[in-house]
Amino acid sequence: MDWQATGAFFIYALASLICIGGLAISCLSLSGTWAVLLATGLLAWIRWPEFPSIGTIIAFLLLCIGVEVLEALASAWGVQKRGGSKAAGWAALGGGFLGMILGGFIPVPILGNLLGMLLGSFGCAFWVEHEKMKKTDHAAHVAFGAVLARLGVIFLKVGITLAMIIALIIGIALG
Repeated sequence: MDWQATGAFFIYALASLICIGGLAISCLSLSGTWAVLLATGLLAWIRWPEFPSIGTIIAFLLLCIGVEVLEALASAWGVQKRGGSKAAGWAALGGGFLGMILGGFIPVPILGNLLGMLLGSFGCAFWVEHEKMKKTDHAAHVAFGAVLARLGVIFLKVGITLAMIIALIIGIALG
């Protein structure tokens, strides 16, 4: 039995599963980009000095950090763009996280978490802004901004995670 080939097959299979898992968790607004970075590191370890190289790892690391920075700013931006307070932005972020966890109890895989996250973002931003301004229309307008920002971040995370996976596949196929 060729143990080296078996080991390489195992690493490729593991990296593939990690990438698929990363894409799945990106749909939940978690950072699947970090999972793809991990898979890239595993593949770089067995393929050294071929693709993926240290340059690929650094580029992917910068993408991961960039996505995290954008996510941190998105909820507050979505709320403030619609005239909301910083407190409502933080409430949208926390409510989205709590809603995602509680949405796991909705018996529809992935969609339950996503629905919970969106409802949590909306509900918490609405509550904070309504308590501050005492205007239902304004609070709903601001809270909807939080939901739009959350959806934008999900699309961004899924898109960048998918782009990283495609770049990894193409790079390995061509290398």
